[in-house]
Amino acid sequence: MDQVPTRAPGKTAFHVYDLNKTPIRSLASDPRFAYCLYVPPSVAKGGPQPELLVVQHGTGRNFTGYRDDFATFARWHNVMILAPLYPIGPLGDGNRDGFKYMVEGDIRYDHVLLAMVDEIAQRYDCDFSKFAIFGYSGGAHFAHRFLMLHPERLFACTIGAPGSVTLLDPTRDWWVGTRNFAQLFGRELDIEAMRKVKVQMLVGKADLETWEITHKEGSRFWMPDANHAGKVRPERLESLRQSFEKEGIDVRFDVIPNMAHDGTRAVRSVEEFLHDVLAERRG
Repeated sequence: MDQVPTRAPGKTAFHVYDLNKTPIRSLASDPRFAYCLYVPPSVAKGGPQPELLVVQHGTGRNFTGYRDDFATFARWHNVMILAPLYPIGPLGDGNRDGFKYMVEGDIRYDHVLLAMVDEIAQRYDCDFSKFAIFGYSGGAHFAHRFLMLHPERLFACTIGAPGSVTLLDPTRDWWVGTRNFAQLFGRELDIEAMRKVKVQMLVGKADLETWEITHKEGSRFWMPDANHAGKVRPERLESLRQSFEKEGIDVRFDVIPNMAHDGTRAVRSVEEFLHDVLAERRG
């Protein structure tokens, strides 16, 4: 079976392992990082080009699980899923959280993701100049900060229950605010481009644990005002919404009843949001 490739008419020949739920593949330009995909049937059959959805794992690195959670939606909506894996401690220090803040030593995680997108766009002959991103918990750290760094690359962004948030606040330094954004990242914050991205924020109404999200002085990511956005995740996400809306960025804000911290239960709400976004985009 694994000797039989499938071909999109007149284009690339695909191996059976390049389609549907793919195995894990190392990023060619930096094999410390890896990803898996869901590739819809249209790609092998030469049908309409799919859209791309990045599903970003959190601290637990359940990247294949999120890929699988969205696979049925992706099949029927002609969406390719990219699920990156950023392993714990790529610099050998056991850091679990570096990807959440975009910079870890010489690693720029936003650049790692863009390299993955470019790699699969070339392999599958697709235009992924714009894509959607979903992140829950630690993945939402990544998603909303990626939105600030590369809004021109996104058409939609779902930010699910992040433990900490970066507010659009020019009076505080990164990661709490954006005062030194240009100095750190070599580009200005593009609020106008952010206004063009469809944004969803979601959190469980019962997501009230604080043990994992309270920054303590002396910890790796401690800085002044590290906890000022709120005590619990719903409060911090509400602060982020207010920060966005103050700048004219529209936000769909979903508080899910009777849900604690559970990314799998949030998937249906994300799919409803993306269904509407894709219908508008394709319409």
